[in-house]
Amino acid sequence: MNLQEYRRRARTWLEANAQDTEAEGTPDAGGVAAAKAFMARMYDAGYSGISWPGEWGGQGLTQAEERAFAEEAAGFTLPTYVFSIGLGMCGPTLVDLGTPEQKARHLRPLLRGEEIWCQLFSEPGAGSDVAALQTRATPAEDGWTVTGQKVWTSVAQHASHGLLLTRTDVDAPKHKGLSMFIVDMRAPGVTVRPLRDMTGRAHFNEIFFDDVHIPAENLVGQVNDGWSCAVTTLLHERLSISSGVGMGGRRDNPVAFEALRHTADTADPVVRDQLVELHIRSRALALFNERLSQETKAGVFPGARGSAAKLLLAELTMFQADLATSLAGPGAVAYEEGGGRLAEAISLAPAMALGGGTNEIMRNIIGDRVLNLPPEPRVDKNVPFKDLKVNG
Repeated sequence: MNLQEYRRRARTWLEANAQDTEAEGTPDAGGVAAAKAFMARMYDAGYSGISWPGEWGGQGLTQAEERAFAEEAAGFTLPTYVFSIGLGMCGPTLVDLGTPEQKARHLRPLLRGEEIWCQLFSEPGAGSDVAALQTRATPAEDGWTVTGQKVWTSVAQHASHGLLLTRTDVDAPKHKGLSMFIVDMRAPGVTVRPLRDMTGRAHFNEIFFDDVHIPAENLVGQVNDGWSCAVTTLLHERLSISSGVGMGGRRDNPVAFEALRHTADTADPVVRDQLVELHIRSRALALFNERLSQETKAGVFPGARGSAAKLLLAELTMFQADLATSLAGPGAVAYEEGGGRLAEAISLAPAMALGGGTNEIMRNIIGDRVLNLPPEPRVDKNVPFKDLKVNG
């Protein structure tokens, strides 16, 4: 069918299936069950994994259909938040690096909402410097034994699986002694503890691994080549964060352009100027993301430009929050009389400048790898990890 007909059918399906759904950042068990039921319907209708390979459960269509559905879905609020990490980061990593057995086992259930995934990279002493992580995976019978801690992990309280980055060789430099695994989040020894942030909700978690067994077939990529696997995941992470993959529609986002436009005093020329600035920034980011997406599908690796997209989104989010605060006045901090969603959105905005890499780290990456500026001095790249001083 042509793209116009595809778009019409997608809009019809959304009108019939998405009107009564609600997006929830930290849903309860009932909310997760409803989200899974919605994902199953969306997959069965052909709207999950639109451009993923057909042989592994995707629809095998093009990026054009993917964009058309995303544009139609932007007018609705979809309960897909809990699947955002799996659909935007973990699944694409398995498409790129997973074994045929891993793809056959996980990709279709992930697309259909039967599995929820999380990404286990950051640690208390290794946030922005992911390669300094200390969670250890040691060889064991039929696999590996993992001990350590991760933190700032989204949707871990609901996840069935995760992509886990560990250290497997302390005698190698820190970037060369890492390995990536698929981990069962319900395996013995895995403990998930929610972390409550200033929105009042637990968007993140800390996870403890106490002698957790991981089967040998759960290795992603090669032993001690985990850093290259992590770079692949981080690329997908920054692209998906910047483009909003799996994060739900924007129909009732209280700080989105349309919401602010309808609540603002547009007779004020300063307010009109700010709204125009917001619209320009939003459109520029959308077009930049579209270009990166098209290049990726054409086999052109976006590389560090994905960090530019993530940085642009973080700055756009803070601009939105500042504008919403100035327009709402005291209502920006009110959690009663319908003001809770606005206050929560404003409070959550700074997290975009931290999660997935801080703005400062993004600027360093752009300077080093896009603009080819001289890198900062490094003294740890060729030193065995066991000889480094970490955690103070």
